[in-house]
Amino acid sequence: MSALNVTLIQTDLAWHDPAANRTRLQKHFGGLAGQTDLIVLPEMFTTGFTMEAESVAEPANGPTVAWMSEQAAAIGAVVTGSIATRDGDRYYNRLVWMRPDGTHEAYDKRHLFRMAHEQDHYAAGSRRLVVELKGWKILPLVCYDLRFPVWSRNKIGGDDGYDVLLYVANWPERRRYPWQTLLKARAIENLSYCIGVNRVGKDGTGINYTGDSAAIDYLGQPMTPPSEQEFVTTVSLDKTALDGFRAKFPAHLDADDFHLTGLEP
Repeated sequence: MSALNVTLIQTDLAWHDPAANRTRLQKHFGGLAGQTDLIVLPEMFTTGFTMEAESVAEPANGPTVAWMSEQAAAIGAVVTGSIATRDGDRYYNRLVWMRPDGTHEAYDKRHLFRMAHEQDHYAAGSRRLVVELKGWKILPLVCYDLRFPVWSRNKIGGDDGYDVLLYVANWPERRRYPWQTLLKARAIENLSYCIGVNRVGKDGTGINYTGDSAAIDYLGQPMTPPSEQEFVTTVSLDKTALDGFRAKFPAHLDADDFHLTGLEP
């Protein structure tokens, strides 16, 4: 099984300025062609974490989705991150998984951050998305989802199982300890790699973000140093090592069986 090269892009975001953010991110993409399999961007990477959905949300196949398709094709890698999206008469905090061939899938954030009244502006998703890349299975989630372990539960060996758990986020400085701690916990309990990509800088509401984007291995050990600065870094994930650990320490075989109800199949 080949390694999976994942690029984390931790960046500041211009408030409510998609064009400026696309330009900023495109500069960060320099030199990545042929060097990575997956590029991970923060939550709402075109606007910052905003509740002004009615004024900033893009159509489901709007300019940013087209831009992601162009970038994925040029780099030869999947590009993913979430966008404030209008779909029909609803708004979603939607993660887009864009492949180099232009095909894409989407995950709508399930857990909406009520402390910011996100549920008053966006509709919640009702299904998980497990995607495959180079023989790896990946579960992409969004920010506040990190606090809910049932939603990220790994069923290793099943259709809904995965090897990499991925979170895109706008997680503020004042709650950085839970962010750092829960990323490790999700990796350990799910016997998987866990990657979290956060932003830095200050948003239009005055909230400060200190990044702490990280790649965590299946033992809960960080593969990247913590940083409060903008950075672009690529980590290589080892499937042989992951499978070997699961074989030697098959804790998943003792997991409690349960099923979520009221969701799309």
